[in-house]
Amino acid sequence: MEFPVQTANPAKAETACLVVPVFKDGELLPAAAKLDDVSERLIGQLIERGDFDARLGNVLMVPFAPGLNGDRLMLVGLGERDKCREGAFRKALDAAFTALAALPVEDVAVAFTDVPVPERACDWKARMVAEAAHRAVYRFDEFKSEKAPVPQLSRITLLVSEQGDAEAARQGGRIGDAIGQGVATTRTLGNLPGNVCTPSYLAEQAEALGHAADGALSVEILDEEALERLGAHSLLSVGRGSEQPSRLIVMKYQGAESPDEAPHVLVGKGITFDTGGISLKPGEAMDEMKFDMCGAASVFGTVKAILAIRPKINLVAIVAAAENMPDGRATKPGDIIKTLKGLSVEVLNTDAEGRLVLCDALTYAERFEPASVVDIATLTGAAIIALGHHATGLLANDDDLALDLLDAGETAWDRAWHLPLWDEYQEQLDSNFADLANIGGRPAGTITAACFLSRFADQFPWAHLDIAGTAWSSGKEKGASGRPVGLLTQYLLDREEETRSVENGNEL
Repeated sequence: MEFPVQTANPAKAETACLVVPVFKDGELLPAAAKLDDVSERLIGQLIERGDFDARLGNVLMVPFAPGLNGDRLMLVGLGERDKCREGAFRKALDAAFTALAALPVEDVAVAFTDVPVPERACDWKARMVAEAAHRAVYRFDEFKSEKAPVPQLSRITLLVSEQGDAEAARQGGRIGDAIGQGVATTRTLGNLPGNVCTPSYLAEQAEALGHAADGALSVEILDEEALERLGAHSLLSVGRGSEQPSRLIVMKYQGAESPDEAPHVLVGKGITFDTGGISLKPGEAMDEMKFDMCGAASVFGTVKAILAIRPKINLVAIVAAAENMPDGRATKPGDIIKTLKGLSVEVLNTDAEGRLVLCDALTYAERFEPASVVDIATLTGAAIIALGHHATGLLANDDDLALDLLDAGETAWDRAWHLPLWDEYQEQLDSNFADLANIGGRPAGTITAACFLSRFADQFPWAHLDIAGTAWSSGKEKGASGRPVGLLTQYLLDREEETRSVENGNEL
């Protein structure tokens, strides 16, 4: 998808459709005002006569507008001006691009960079345009006999009123395009069924990413024999009951000027299907447990975005992949396993398996002497009870890292909420028979899950993102969301900016 920038009069744009956002108060934004002047006040009259209600998300298609080079004119409602903040802006974008994706058009021109969103500059608005375009054209129907029509939309011209904003719009479009691609990758991996998307399949996708990266990404796959030699018995214990072999997938991107610069590490939970093991889950909605690898999927999507942007940082992406199934070899409640770190764990519930694969992956991350480590996991149902489906749960052993991730989430509008990780919660993991138990009971389940992981992250700044409530939707709109690719990508881009500022002598 292309996102060129045009600063000339929007009436001169030669395009299949001109998209113009308008507020309910009828006061036109700069681009809309220019179009209104050359179209015999078409836009103003439509609003004044009540032919178009500029309620948020409303769309009106005008097949022909006099004086415009565009074949069509689309009006998009922004609602009330004083309520136009990030959420409303994105809702208007989604309404516009959903309508555009249904049209037989390849190129459109949009005037959304004019829209005043408090504390958001042109680059952010251009980025949101690009991300919305990718969301609208995304389809997942490869297993259906009859395919939905493929959206033709491929070129979105960003109409910018001020010449000085052109470069910012280009940069924002570039970042949004990369994140949009990454989100689509994450959604597809998440939406694939468990009989296709196995640990071995994820390993193949990592190798494919490496082959396509022209040397920018190295990939190492640790199979079960290698994991056994390594001592990653906790990870291996989760997949014991499955015919699908477990894998530890390691992807390395070196973009920093010095290959020795400490990397940032992402660790993704890749449970490609979670029955709960011997602690079997209820049958209702168990099909959605194919989404239990969305943490891993978000790591893949972030790597995809980083390869498109090529920031000057070093990145290591680790995916701990296994399938949790019950059979005669499966781990049982009460079993005690040895982790890569050397700690013993009493498995009280085999459905608390994500932390068992992540703990060995976090220990593995130590060898890279990382600047930071962020793990991403659909870890606990308790996160949904605490935060619903809007915010990702964030816990960390380093306050600066937590703040950096919160800031990245605000910038990307892929937000997280900081939960406590106090020592008082740790005692809930006490075991009579091992160094720790793998669950801490019902109270504060999200926090005690992070407490478990923290025991394996004491050698580096670490944060945990619990995406159980944000990684996918249920019901009629069932499917992977692609979160938190935006947050993670922004976090890594911010680290590049931070390094540049320090090198220039400007401490942040």
